[in-house]
Amino acid sequence: MEGTVTALYVAPEHHSAMEPRGSIVVEAGSGIVGDRYHGTRHRHVTVQSAADLEAAAADLGAPVTPPMTRRNVTVDVPVPTEPGTRLLVGDVLLEVVRIAAPCKIMETSIGPGGRAALRRRGGTAFRALSSGTIRVGDPVRPG
Repeated sequence: MEGTVTALYVAPEHHSAMEPRGSIVVEAGSGIVGDRYHGTRHRHVTVQSAADLEAAAADLGAPVTPPMTRRNVTVDVPVPTEPGTRLLVGDVLLEVVRIAAPCKIMETSIGPGGRAALRRRGGTAFRALSSGTIRVGDPVRPG
């Protein structure tokens, strides 16, 4: 499974709008510099699959775009969900903590039915094991 980063987003504060980025800086043990979850214990970086967004949009009958889901990194390959699995995104090593289940905010950011459309498609929360920069277009591969 090798792929590419297709989109990057951060939200500087909880409930603030997701802001697109060409690159993000990740700090080991802390997460994405400038993101609302920076410094949290385990939710350092969230990653989702573009194919899952397309499937959710088909089920919903409306667009589901990367910023609507409030995840940080969108990739063009399946995202691992098994805790402990490692993923190398650009030069940053990430480790699966848990599935990032869609929350009730999806009903606002996507619209009615958004949360249900993303069930089992909400991406994965990772902890950052190394520091570095992730850029749109960077390779994604098992770590």
